[in-house]
Amino acid sequence: MKSYTLRVLADHLNADVQGDDTVEISTVGTLDGAGSGQISFLANSKYRSQLASSAASAILMTPKDAEDFVGNAIVLNDPYVGFARIAQFLDTTPKAADSIHPSAQIAASAMLGEGVAIGANAVIGENVILGNDIQTGAGCVVGQDSVIGSNTLLWANVTVYHDVHLGQDCIIHSGAILGSDGFGYANERGQWIKIPQTGGVRIGDRVEIGANTTVDRGAIDHTEIHDGVILDNQVQIAHNDIIGANTAIAGSTVVAGSVTIGKHCIIGGNCAISGHLSITDGVHITGSTNVTSVIREPGVYSSATVAMDNKLWRKNTVRFRQLDTLFQRVKALENNVK
Repeated sequence: MKSYTLRVLADHLNADVQGDDTVEISTVGTLDGAGSGQISFLANSKYRSQLASSAASAILMTPKDAEDFVGNAIVLNDPYVGFARIAQFLDTTPKAADSIHPSAQIAASAMLGEGVAIGANAVIGENVILGNDIQTGAGCVVGQDSVIGSNTLLWANVTVYHDVHLGQDCIIHSGAILGSDGFGYANERGQWIKIPQTGGVRIGDRVEIGANTTVDRGAIDHTEIHDGVILDNQVQIAHNDIIGANTAIAGSTVVAGSVTIGKHCIIGGNCAISGHLSITDGVHITGSTNVTSVIREPGVYSSATVAMDNKLWRKNTVRFRQLDTLFQRVKALENNVK
């Protein structure tokens, strides 16, 4: 396993070293679990008590925390961001593919850039364009007329339908499906008539899409996911949704069709967002929230109740159903007083 001196790592972060800058670091670890050759971080004051007993060879910390620390440290303003960058620098995750496997099926009309690697049993369709240094894992399918930007990674068994455009530096995890049909039907006297979904999917640069997440294609116009968006595992993005730049959506959240979500939003896990709504920039929606109306102002929004004793929950449910009756009674009493 390759190691680097603390000085090399600090220079990578443009940060300062406190202590021995020649100590060798090969991996990252937690404060209480790290050992020799590992670097950890202190980003939350509630873990400060673990500093004295930590066996880490070095710790990322703020200048204030470093004042009373006698060990080896990289000193910077945001230790957690520093930890993320060092973890990337030391990452030893294997490649999804390192060559073009003989069993890969590549259409004659496909255009491949330099350094493209395609795993076993992958299928690259007609008129596909792959940029430079793309990794396409085993069993992936890239459909007709799709375009994938340079340095994008598709882990094993990703399915990219036809007319899907992926930007540069994206990461798509196993089982993700991009460009499947949206849920579009008309009802004729009880019979469902399928509406062909003729739009595509347009995904920007530096987007990460989690395992088993689905992004549906547009019904007529495209579904859009803008630069820097991160989608967790098992997220549903329906047809014609637009997700603004640098928005994060946690696992098991469902976004119905024709929703526009602004930039720099954070949406917690297990949320449900009704169709044909818009959510402005800078909104934080906490986990398990149901969004059923437009959100026009930045801020934090919640709707779910916390877990409680079942008997109490049943009583509260009954009271909730009585709210309108109670309101009408109060209103009547107010009118009588007036």
